[in-house]
Amino acid sequence: MNDQNQNNNDNNSNKNIAVYNDNSNNNKNNNGGDKPIIGENNGNVVKYNADNNTVRKINLPNKLTIFRIILVPVIMIFVLIPENDIFPPTWCKIFAAALFLIASLTDLIDGLIARKMHLMTDFGALMDPLADKFLVIGAMFAITAANSYEGIKWLTVWVTTIIFFRELAVTSVRLVAKSSDGNVIAANFAGKFKTFSQCVCVMTILLEDMVITSNINTPDYLFSYITMAIMLVLTVYSGFVYFKTYWKYIDPAK
Repeated sequence: MNDQNQNNNDNNSNKNIAVYNDNSNNNKNNNGGDKPIIGENNGNVVKYNADNNTVRKINLPNKLTIFRIILVPVIMIFVLIPENDIFPPTWCKIFAAALFLIASLTDLIDGLIARKMHLMTDFGALMDPLADKFLVIGAMFAITAANSYEGIKWLTVWVTTIIFFRELAVTSVRLVAKSSDGNVIAANFAGKFKTFSQCVCVMTILLEDMVITSNINTPDYLFSYITMAIMLVLTVYSGFVYFKTYWKYIDPAK
């Protein structure tokens, strides 16, 4: 009798076991992706992904990083819009500065969320500093090309060039380190402080003539010159720190 009950229980259990090892052709939906496989577990309908090893990389911090990158061309458009009746230069500068501030704040927020919720990924460690570079370099290129900032164009050309080559060099070091031993080099303190100074500089250039010069009797672009000088020093210094720290990956003597 006990053997019969045991057999019945085993049969009932087997009815509740869903087979998920379907072939790959049957697991593809019309869009070419893996469709969820529907099975039954203890009488409850459940869904499983065909590939159980898939890890979602687009978490909230990574979404904020991508959002920051998307804002870059929008900011550049507002900086570069020529004078017209629909978008007066003053409002264009305000919109550009507001969007730049929002993008800069996402850099702070995504890092806090990633550390607090343990959502740090290799994608975030690599793309977060790259998003900062796109944001600053894009804004500086737009400022250099815009007619509204002719008074400091002679300086922004050189500053933007130095920033561009510094960021290119540091990014190259990151990629070499990644390919050498698989380590993703996250931004260090010097790099973060450099990024902060760059954001302050861009905001100052965009708003100085409206917020400072129009209310205080100061020479044109005085604070823009000061913030650019600070930014330039920190940009070069942080680049030197990166090369000194990770020279082992690019040492020509090896």
